[in-house]
Amino acid sequence: MSAAGESDRPTAPGAARPLPAGRVGRPHGLDGSFYVTRPRPRLLLEGTHVTLDSAERAIVRRAGTEARPIIRLEGIDSRAAAEALRGGELTVAGADAPQLEEGEWWAHELEGCSVFDSGVLVGTVARLLELPSCEALEVDRADGAGQLLVPMVKAAIRAIEPGERRVEVDLEFLGAEPPGAGA
Repeated sequence: MSAAGESDRPTAPGAARPLPAGRVGRPHGLDGSFYVTRPRPRLLLEGTHVTLDSAERAIVRRAGTEARPIIRLEGIDSRAAAEALRGGELTVAGADAPQLEEGEWWAHELEGCSVFDSGVLVGTVARLLELPSCEALEVDRADGAGQLLVPMVKAAIRAIEPGERRVEVDLEFLGAEPPGAGA
């Protein structure tokens, strides 16, 4: 069970929306290559078309690591050109994103979903976090008791139904109090 930071399935909410692939970081070398910050490695493959500042460009070089990818875009051929793009958001059209496996979701499919435990509203998914050992849902608690981190593991999550905007969790496994229990 995992999320891809962000299959864009045709029935998924926001399936046609662009997916964030990362941001332009500092230049690397003299040929227009740059590091990508906040990368979504599945979306940064050589040959993929990304949108940056309303212009679509192909990735013509991919190096570095999954955590610190280095890419070069078509038409960006100098260090100065790469520096001018620094901070810009890279996106990939949802229709161009790779198909995910069963039990995987893009982050935008989960953000905003209501979170329940045995039918009781726990809160709303605020965002997906990429932690060292696994991904986790950051849930804004409905009772105002702060946030709850829910690891994307089968023991913590009973069901995910993005089409219904619903996630079912096991608060007992998480060691968390049900809403209103502490009041």
